[in-house]
Amino acid sequence: MNANPKHTNSLIHETSPYLLQHAHNPVQWEPWSEKALALAIEKNQPILLSIGYAACHWCHVMERESFEDETVAAFMNAHFICIKVDREERPDIDHIYMDALQAMTGSGGWPLNIFLLPDGKPFYGGTYFPPIAMPQRASWMDVLQGVKNTFENNYEKLIEQANELTNHIVRNVVVPVKAEESLATKEEIEIIAGRILQQADTQWGGFGNAPKFPQTFVLQMLFRNYDLNKHEASLVHAIRSIDKMIQGGIYDHLAGGFARYSTDAQWQAPHFEKMLYDNALLIGVLAEAYQITQKQSYKKVIEQTMHFLHSELCNEQGAYYAALDADSEGVEGKFYTWSYAEIKNLLDDSIFENFCTYYQITEAGNWEHTNILWTLDAMELGMQDGFEKARATLLEARAKKIRPALDYKIILSWNNLMIVGLCKAYEAFGNLAYKQKAIDTMRWIEENMWNKKENYFYHTHTKGVNKSFAFLDDYASLIQAYIHLQEITGDITYLEKAKNWMQYVQAHFIAEDGLFYYFTPDYQKDIIVRKKETYDGAQPSGNSMICSSLYYLGTLFENDQWTSQAEQMIRSMRKLILQYPSAYSYWAQCFSIMTEGYQSLVAVGPSVRTDIEKLVSRFLPQKMLLFIPRNFSSIPMSLSKQGYDNQFFICKNKTCYPPVSSLSEFLAKV
Repeated sequence: MNANPKHTNSLIHETSPYLLQHAHNPVQWEPWSEKALALAIEKNQPILLSIGYAACHWCHVMERESFEDETVAAFMNAHFICIKVDREERPDIDHIYMDALQAMTGSGGWPLNIFLLPDGKPFYGGTYFPPIAMPQRASWMDVLQGVKNTFENNYEKLIEQANELTNHIVRNVVVPVKAEESLATKEEIEIIAGRILQQADTQWGGFGNAPKFPQTFVLQMLFRNYDLNKHEASLVHAIRSIDKMIQGGIYDHLAGGFARYSTDAQWQAPHFEKMLYDNALLIGVLAEAYQITQKQSYKKVIEQTMHFLHSELCNEQGAYYAALDADSEGVEGKFYTWSYAEIKNLLDDSIFENFCTYYQITEAGNWEHTNILWTLDAMELGMQDGFEKARATLLEARAKKIRPALDYKIILSWNNLMIVGLCKAYEAFGNLAYKQKAIDTMRWIEENMWNKKENYFYHTHTKGVNKSFAFLDDYASLIQAYIHLQEITGDITYLEKAKNWMQYVQAHFIAEDGLFYYFTPDYQKDIIVRKKETYDGAQPSGNSMICSSLYYLGTLFENDQWTSQAEQMIRSMRKLILQYPSAYSYWAQCFSIMTEGYQSLVAVGPSVRTDIEKLVSRFLPQKMLLFIPRNFSSIPMSLSKQGYDNQFFICKNKTCYPPVSSLSEFLAKV
């Protein structure tokens, strides 16, 4: 955003790129802090809490229109304690007040502008407000004046409203589901898939109408139903959805990588920001799709997306930054779109017409008088003669444009999801570079985001500064990353770390019910309520990831308390999973594993590690792969394997079948 040297507010001392974007606003923004909260109480002024993130288009629009306006800022400064929060730096605050907004209005989004009493309780809010009133939307100044007048003249009503909203948030913390007696069955997995497919767009893939999100966990659930029940329609729609996405404008056909979501049903016009977690999750689903179908286009898209992530979002030491902005030069998508004349000037006449036909480029433009590269052709993603050179030419020209801003926060949970994506890509292709990058990312995290002295992780790391205690999502995804790393490296120490951090989560996050987990640890004190998140949105909920890991680690370490807790969590969530599988699709994946339990593939002895690529290359969602060094005894399953060397076992339900020495014989039994 435009820096004005006349203005500098308290955000200038922050490290978040989003907060720094607002550091030169005439609004006297404060970061969320004890100082700012105490100031509201001291002055008895309402808090204006504004939450957004660096890649948020409408956040930028509202800043330009309102927060950079001297008159508006003067009014805000006079009557409010103005606090800015980066939702990616403090997702706990975002969750609490987004819940309040949804209770008030039935919808949410960003920017999230919400008004609080001096004690932090919310009483009114909305998302984007324009500078001039529009139909169904008040102007920002009208909102500010209305809140000021109500605060000064009808304070008792605001207290009543704030208490009601806060009580709603507290009630929402409870998971209000009675536990069922039975666990999952294969038939119920088919019911789940059937309900997912009721929302399927059979023409363009995906689910429902615009806007369309990738919904990776839903696609993975369809893969699991295909694996369990050989349900062809589940596979067909999952593959259709993936194919349409990678043909669409949501995929960057020049540099690789996926945008956040599509604004239309055809996947043509994306909301152009590129987020690390979306790409990490999509790599995982593409890797599984490749394992099932062996389609070479999936391998190519993963390679291109990996290249994008490593060239655009990697800090060159192993960690990954959060996002690239949707805007450049103040215009959404300008970096990624083309005029017809631009492309004509850049490409040889011999290829120009075919290229334009393939990528839907027209003189009038295919989106807002400009062109987004996308295709309706099922050919292997533009493998025609000359197209690769043409794309390289356009990419070279694009590199000279003003680039979208980089959100250079390093977020623990998103990097953990990236590790899992790298592990899945290694499993699918056996590319040793993917394995090494996964190892390097974990090493960087342990060296830079772990407070060894106090033994806790931080949520973000920005230019050398760690911020915020890690949340449940961070630890849940960390445990999953350790589990996946063991399966692709055979290094048993990763399992010990997974077990240790699960014990930490049990100590600091578990709720009074002894079953579910709070989003924040018991030692974090600067929020009005501790929430439990169970909904699987753009990322899996911390509770669903923990449930999955409890079942895995409980099975592996023969910890009946952990497996029993995981089963009880699933029983409590069972009705929600069956009724709303698209909203609980990561839970549903754990549900599907519990239908038959894990099939443990145990390899004993040092030389079996050389067979890892062959052991992990197949799509086996029920597998638990364990590599045991000779005479190793810290895992119960290894005790009965003492004396064996370079042999393979298949184990299920605490029973191991006779060992085999031949990998081919072993794989034939799986």
